[in-house]
Amino acid sequence: MRKFSMLLLSLMLSAAMLAACSGNKTAEENKTGTDSQGTTGGTGSKTEEPAKTDDISQKKITIKIHYPLPDQKEARAQEDDKIKRFTEKYPNVTIVKDDWQYSVNEIGIKMASNEAPTFYNTFATEAQMLIEHGWVADISDLYNSWEYKDEMNPLLQNQFIVDGKVYGITQNGYVTSTVINKALLDAKQVPLPDMDWSWDDMYNVAKGAADAKKGISGIAPMGKGNESGWNWTNFLFEAGGEIQKNEDGKYTATFNSDAGVKALDFYKKLRWEANAIPQDWALGWSDAINAFQQGRTAMVIAGASDIIDSALNQGGLKPENVIAYPMPAAEKGGKHIGILGGNYLVINPNATKEEQEMAFRYITFDYFTDKGLEALDANIQERKGKNKYYVPAPLNYFSDNSEYAKKINAIYDKYDNVYRYDEKMLSLIDGKPEAQYGTQDFYGAMSNVVQESFSKKGTDSKTQLDATAKLVQTKFFDKIKAQ
Repeated sequence: MRKFSMLLLSLMLSAAMLAACSGNKTAEENKTGTDSQGTTGGTGSKTEEPAKTDDISQKKITIKIHYPLPDQKEARAQEDDKIKRFTEKYPNVTIVKDDWQYSVNEIGIKMASNEAPTFYNTFATEAQMLIEHGWVADISDLYNSWEYKDEMNPLLQNQFIVDGKVYGITQNGYVTSTVINKALLDAKQVPLPDMDWSWDDMYNVAKGAADAKKGISGIAPMGKGNESGWNWTNFLFEAGGEIQKNEDGKYTATFNSDAGVKALDFYKKLRWEANAIPQDWALGWSDAINAFQQGRTAMVIAGASDIIDSALNQGGLKPENVIAYPMPAAEKGGKHIGILGGNYLVINPNATKEEQEMAFRYITFDYFTDKGLEALDANIQERKGKNKYYVPAPLNYFSDNSEYAKKINAIYDKYDNVYRYDEKMLSLIDGKPEAQYGTQDFYGAMSNVVQESFSKKGTDSKTQLDATAKLVQTKFFDKIKAQ
């Protein structure tokens, strides 16, 4: 779920995740190439530019970057360092700091008033919507001429490649996973399941590991907030279901399918047959993560790196007892589908061509660099000195087969405080993007269904889903207008 994707960022990339902006300019100023400092250096300038040149490093350009919030001191220090290094290479560039953060409720206003950033951070779910509204630039030429394009992670990068055109640069991503506390399984003599596991395996582990007398649940599915619907949607996808379909621009709810009924029935089995979920089941994202960290549940569902980092560095659990699994397949031998989420940087189409190119250079400035490797090494070393673990994200902007990935792994091999994922787990995860429209509205509606299913025994899943699909359709999906 995009709400949580930001929580899955690796520290080595945090400097590259911040957005930049072209300043408060009118449409006419953009046409003449006037930047936010009053310097005419863009295309179309005929009288103010000192000399005609195609060398972008000789043109005065201003970009406004998204600066971290005041309480993000480490991120600010990292961004200051990046600004210093970038302007040393490009002294012709003026960088203005701004702390605006992307919001689906604000981006339209920002674009209409021509105050949107030169480039900004957004989520995997936003690609189609932003493209259809014309709120992102086609950066195919910049991307295709970039020397590292073939080393990018295709699973993530392809989310912003539409009809062969490139509209964004991936920063990082995740596929929702299940993490198991092996110590709690050992305490009840429950064997670890195979990585290629199924819903039946999850049910048996959850039932076997639960210990109501000690207040330990076998699994803690999120039961309140939009994260509740987000957790459940993984099972909808695993059963072969979809949130919505698009026919000629009309979006129709489809989650009240046989697959949806199957997924909801499985949740009820965990609750009423296995008696495996917490007695206080109304857990939000942080509640579920904390329950795992504190040894009060044997399994939890979220982005693996967040769960593991919390368990090792705050809960004091041992790495050998914290094991990341793909989501279980609905049937043995099926696909291990988890929701694919990610963070992207996209460029404002209203910016001048020079601003767009400089924004692209700023976005990719630390990608595939020795500076990134040095920062990673220092980060891991610092954590080791504090007896802390470094937990990488399972999915990074670079491909696992790239030369850069080999250099990253060489650094990991130097240290014993780096968490390592099981190779079979990484080979089995299968990411599926969220719906492009109304996803958060759908999650909120489904959270009510999950809560009703956990609190009332004997509810009919088809009836519940039909009523919710009708609500979501009339209140949200019918109002979607594809451009």
